[in-house]
Amino acid sequence: MLRTLLALLALAFACPAAAQPLTAAESAAIDALVGKTLAETQVPSASIAIVRSGEIVLTKAYGKASAAIPAARPDLPYQIASNSKQFTAMALLLLEDEGKLDLDDKVAKYFPEISGADRIAVRQLLNHTSGLQDYWPHDYSFPAMARPTTPQGILDIWAKKPLDFEPGTQFQYSNTAYVVAGLIVEKVSGEPLLAFLKRRIFDPLGMTSVKDIDLTNGPAFPHGFERYALGPVRQVTPPAAGWLYAAGELSMSAGDMAKWNIARLNRSLVPNEDWETQETTTKLVDGSDTGAGLGVFVAKPKGRRVVSHTGESVGFLSANSVYPDERAAITVLTNSWSASAFSEISRGIAKIVLPPPPEDVATAAATAKIRRVYDQLRSGTLDRRLLTPNAKYYFTPVVLAD
Repeated sequence: MLRTLLALLALAFACPAAAQPLTAAESAAIDALVGKTLAETQVPSASIAIVRSGEIVLTKAYGKASAAIPAARPDLPYQIASNSKQFTAMALLLLEDEGKLDLDDKVAKYFPEISGADRIAVRQLLNHTSGLQDYWPHDYSFPAMARPTTPQGILDIWAKKPLDFEPGTQFQYSNTAYVVAGLIVEKVSGEPLLAFLKRRIFDPLGMTSVKDIDLTNGPAFPHGFERYALGPVRQVTPPAAGWLYAAGELSMSAGDMAKWNIARLNRSLVPNEDWETQETTTKLVDGSDTGAGLGVFVAKPKGRRVVSHTGESVGFLSANSVYPDERAAITVLTNSWSASAFSEISRGIAKIVLPPPPEDVATAAATAKIRRVYDQLRSGTLDRRLLTPNAKYYFTPVVLAD
């Protein structure tokens, strides 16, 4: 009997844990969370994907995708905007693997006409320390977005302005830097950025929904919405073509984003070193840590490590969070840029499907002990083994009786 039990235990520890499907209670809690959040924020729809134990356990859509699509579907590609940056960064890492470039190359090797090109490393384009002025720091459209542009057009106007700071001395989010990064991918690989990503990442992972963001501004796709203060919800006017490119040019379903998250969790598709490099945070010249990797941010709130990014395009907001230690990931895509539903839903789902973070576990244990002592005091049956020496001295029989 003992030998059998030991053998079973050894087998259990040798095998990877199977994915834990959502319980009925978890599914109901998620439905209630999303429904309540959409109703309160007036966001028309949300599409979500949840990975647990390295497998997709839920893809689901809620609400109205557009006037032409009254019921959102999980297969629909939503605009993920700046969540695209992690793919642009990985493209450059793959090209480095092939020996076609070095992330420590100066940008001048590829685009010498850019301001500070002889001082900006390619890596600094990806970790937002280049000093290149951001062409879209706004949370709204600006006049030029009504007219089509090209990556070169963005480069000519914004990447040739004086640097905002010396490379490596500050962190400043820069879409401009990612446009330059995408152009480097194309120059070095000899093919369009989206074609390169399709060949090296999307096709191998079976990410069949991925499309250029400019091609998803039509009746067959979710439409973006906006709301001013407590006014009515209105459809947005999409920008003209060309404005996001390598800084945010992708649309995809939440389920396809989950496939990429699983590759990250499994350290598959690309060399492990590439994943590690992407997730290594950047230190400035003064030694301070920015929390930014290459196309992702890495943090440890409440002791739980999370690799994440968000995305904003005209009428869309998204959040993608990967929890390596829990082998879990949560993707939330929404079609409004006027409310925080995307982040509220993401945080809410994490509380439902993930175990409490390490600090919360310790706090819960301490709270349970305090509650136990308190309840014992109320009943006059104090377990003195739970007390410090000073507390034992204080709680005499007389004190307890009183």
